[in-house]
Amino acid sequence: MTDTPTLPAVSREWHLVSRPVGWPKPEDFAFVEAEVPQPGEGQVLVRNKYLSVDPYMRGRMSSAKSYVAPFELGKAMQGGAVGEVVASNAEGLAVGDHVLHFFGWREYAVVAAKNAVKVDADAAPLSAYLGVLGMTGLTAYAGLLRTAAFKEGDVVFVSGAAGAVGGQVGQIAKLKGASRVIGSAGSDEKVKLLKEEYGFDAAFNYKDGPVAEQLRAAAPDGIDVYFDNVGGDHLEAAIGSLNQGGRIAVCGMISVYNNTEPAPGPKNLARLIQTRGRIEGFLVGDHYDLQPQFVQEVAPWVASGELKYRETVVEGIENNLEAFLGVLRGDNTGKMIVKL
Repeated sequence: MTDTPTLPAVSREWHLVSRPVGWPKPEDFAFVEAEVPQPGEGQVLVRNKYLSVDPYMRGRMSSAKSYVAPFELGKAMQGGAVGEVVASNAEGLAVGDHVLHFFGWREYAVVAAKNAVKVDADAAPLSAYLGVLGMTGLTAYAGLLRTAAFKEGDVVFVSGAAGAVGGQVGQIAKLKGASRVIGSAGSDEKVKLLKEEYGFDAAFNYKDGPVAEQLRAAAPDGIDVYFDNVGGDHLEAAIGSLNQGGRIAVCGMISVYNNTEPAPGPKNLARLIQTRGRIEGFLVGDHYDLQPQFVQEVAPWVASGELKYRETVVEGIENNLEAFLGVLRGDNTGKMIVKL
């Protein structure tokens, strides 16, 4: 075992104490202190530096069966995190190394070396491994190129386009030869970002009027690909504007995550018959085989500035819950990050 520096006796962490009904409330959570353990055989102790909060975490707060196990009540929640190894009992990982892992919502985490991915702090800012070069970026890449089968010349519509995934989808589409990229967002400031910084050809504030009308105005000749982060009226609008052979990749439906009653589905699904359209949901976990290709292609775009990204950074683990709620409200531009 490598030399172990003096470590604090306790680590602060967030627990789920009751399952939210509708919008999560502060009383559904507890901010507690826990003992900092020493790493066992094949493990490392990591001092987290950056934590990720993401919309999918809302699903893990309910007990409903899903693609990932619910958070356990009375135990630390989980999420993406990047940190520094401060004690190691594993081959291949030394004190001072930086790693990406999945034990966020806490200051210190004991992680099996097999579940920790070493990252290069000199190649990119550490926070980028939670977003543009991490799971968020791979979600955009896989959903657009594999699930939606994007091809050069396509007209692409992205909802939630100022978010961490959506902003990357639109830019990758442009870099790969889309004829037109349209995005929706929830504020005029975000619309400006999409057009002036991310290079979208058109963007609109979905709060300004019916989405279907605004999409038709932005894409008068229809769309070939819709990348769905929102669901609801956005999905119905996209089906209404879908060209023949159009493809819809369903990544998320943040508009319905806090509903207590089932949300009505699109009323125009029959149009898929006319257009021979396809809707397919996907999970990034099914596409990790694309990770090497993704990094090889996207990292140079990030380094050159061709692919831009934004982060909304909240300081302090005590504000982790508020940062998460902010994602559900749409407060973030780009990836929401908690800096410890």
